[in-house]
Amino acid sequence: MQDHLSQTFSALADPTRRAMLARLASGEANVSDLAKPFLDEMSLPAVTKHLQVLERAGLITKTRNAQWRSCKLNGDGMKDAAAWIEHYRMFWEQSFDRLDEYLKTVTANTNNNTPDTNKGSDHDDDK
Repeated sequence: MQDHLSQTFSALADPTRRAMLARLASGEANVSDLAKPFLDEMSLPAVTKHLQVLERAGLITKTRNAQWRSCKLNGDGMKDAAAWIEHYRMFWEQSFDRLDEYLKTVTANTNNNTPDTNKGSDHDDDK
C-alpha cells in the first residue's frame, strides 16, 4: 500500500490523468464526457481505471445520480503534494539565490583582476 503522497504523484504522473484533471478544473463532468477525448486511444474501461486511480489518490470525487456518474476535482487531495513541492521550491530558490550571490562576487573579482588589453599596446592604429 502506497502512502497518500506517493499515490498522488503516481496519479499525476500519467498525461491522460493530468488531462482529465485539467478538464475537471473547468467544472464537474460526467464520466462519458471525460472519456470522449480519449476514446480514439483507449476503451471506456481503461478511462474508468484512470478515474479510479484519481479517486483513490483523493484528487477527484465521483457521485452517482441515477444513471449519471459525475466527477469533480477534490482540492484537498492536492494539499499534501503542494506542501511537499513548496518545501523543496523554497530550498531550491534559496540555493539559487546563494549561487547568484556567489557568481556576482566571482564575476566582480574577475573583472577587477583582468588586465586592460588596450594599455601598453605596441600597435599603431593610426596608420
